[in-house]
Amino acid sequence: MPESAATRLHRVRTQLRLYEHPLLNFSARAKNEGVELMIQFKDPKMPVHTYYMDLHPRDLDHPQFEWSFQRQLYDALHDYFVEMFIRTPQDRAERRRTEL
Repeated sequence: MPESAATRLHRVRTQLRLYEHPLLNFSARAKNEGVELMIQFKDPKMPVHTYYMDLHPRDLDHPQFEWSFQRQLYDALHDYFVEMFIRTPQDRAERRRTEL
């Protein structure tokens, strides 16, 4: 039997209470029948975006949710930190233009 949106949100928030990070805050809110996870940088003076990730009902209702949630959270953290780069080697063409 599928769980309600409120029950799914409670499950995610319960899992998030198990995680503490020195740089990041984690939160969640209901989104349709699923849950939206938000990751925010703790220092509001730092101009870094908030990361949003949708957790789908099929994943939230899975019997192994607690295990899969950790993998999804770590994948989201990886993506978020990669998105924070302000320059990468792929920006080479732009660097060449500014160096001229």
